[in-house]
Amino acid sequence: MEEEVELLEMEAREQMQNAIDHFKSGLQKIRAGKANPDMLTGVMVEAYGTTTALNAVATVNAPDARTISIQPFDRGVMGNIERAIINSNLGFNPMNDGTVIRISIPPLTEERRQQLVKMAKSEMEIAKVSIRNARKEANEGVKKLVKDGLSEDIGKDVEAEIQNFTNEFTKRIEELFDQKEKDIMTI
Repeated sequence: MEEEVELLEMEAREQMQNAIDHFKSGLQKIRAGKANPDMLTGVMVEAYGTTTALNAVATVNAPDARTISIQPFDRGVMGNIERAIINSNLGFNPMNDGTVIRISIPPLTEERRQQLVKMAKSEMEIAKVSIRNARKEANEGVKKLVKDGLSEDIGKDVEAEIQNFTNEFTKRIEELFDQKEKDIMTI
């Protein structure tokens, strides 16, 4: 029984950590006014007959706070990179000078900042729901173990422990959101 309890707790923690990791990657795609190569993480480029991640066909960096530069390893895929960026619906307008593609990041308006905060808040709510679902699954597992012979006191202790790390993960998500909101609202 003890091993099953540990396994339940471990699985719940793992699911909650996955929710945080997913939340972090979602936040990276929400731009905060400063140029960041991570803004292009999800962009897939058609190259050499396959769809490939942008960073596999080019070097992506941010030489300053308002510019992202993309240096393709092969100039033959420049047009495909440009198309992929335009089709990614990130709102970027790439400029190709023949050797490097540059994306100029315009300053954010107050209205756009508010929209980005709403997007981040939406991502946060999704992550919190994932954490609550992990808690629910773990608690259901504990109840099943209690039915199968685990003492009720131990069951209550395990549920309390699950609630403790649910609170811990929820707090981490809120801290990440607060940091992102601060980044977005900083001019």
